[in-house]
Amino acid sequence: METTLKNLVTGNAKPDQEALRAALVSAGIPKANVEVSVSRTPTGLDVDAMEAAALTGESCVMGQIRDGGVVVTVLPVLAAGKCFVGDAR
Repeated sequence: METTLKNLVTGNAKPDQEALRAALVSAGIPKANVEVSVSRTPTGLDVDAMEAAALTGESCVMGQIRDGGVVVTVLPVLAAGKCFVGDAR
């Protein structure tokens, strides 16, 4: 995930939701295992940070893009079986 996100922000420091999802799927993560946060607020503004998650067994590989930088960490899967709280997928 880290390499994919770093490559993505090299060309676009603020990718949108679909570009982020497409990059992760192109990297070989099954689409059903990818969760991506929204890229715009309900009022149409850019978000400060984008987050993506890849479900891998009992872990979530979480990546965040903020100001063109990338941070990746691994967290446990939530009780609901997903990585994000809510319905952003």
